[in-house]
Amino acid sequence: MNRDELMASVKAEMPERRWTHTLGVMETSVLLAERFSCDPVRAELAAILHDVAKYWPTSRMETIIREEGLPSDLLEYDKELWHAPVGAFVAARDYGIEDIEVLDAIRYHTSGRERMTLMDKIVCLADYMEPGRDFPGVHKIREIAKHSVEKALIAGFDSTISYLLQQGKRIYPLTVAARNDLILQLREAE
Repeated sequence: MNRDELMASVKAEMPERRWTHTLGVMETSVLLAERFSCDPVRAELAAILHDVAKYWPTSRMETIIREEGLPSDLLEYDKELWHAPVGAFVAARDYGIEDIEVLDAIRYHTSGRERMTLMDKIVCLADYMEPGRDFPGVHKIREIAKHSVEKALIAGFDSTISYLLQQGKRIYPLTVAARNDLILQLREAE
């Protein structure tokens, strides 16, 4: 499947508004990849597929999580997390993606993880700050991202964690672990 066929297939899985978001994540992933010396073609591929399962019925995602051995603890947390690991599974099964770094960038774009690869960081950050995003603090994240993908991601995770706390929602442990690990990476780099 070539790039145009892939894009048409993924576009068919979501409403127009989400496709516009996906185009923004693609553009931002390429920009960040070029800025921070990551492969822009692979970053764009992960961005194309990052929300492929976002609008699937939750029952369909739950079935895949249960039947395909995806982390079952996801089912105890906000359903907004489910589409990322399900999307990575679908990218491999339905689109033939074998590049583990691309699959992991899809898998962890909502939660983050400890020891995120540069590709993980770029796709996660692009999802936070693509041009269509408009939430308190997004302009600050974009400014920070001009100089540090890690510091910008920490600001993004802080924003998510703050929002979840205000909503009285549970915080997925992997997100807290990702944030803490990024702080350690910055300290070690000093």
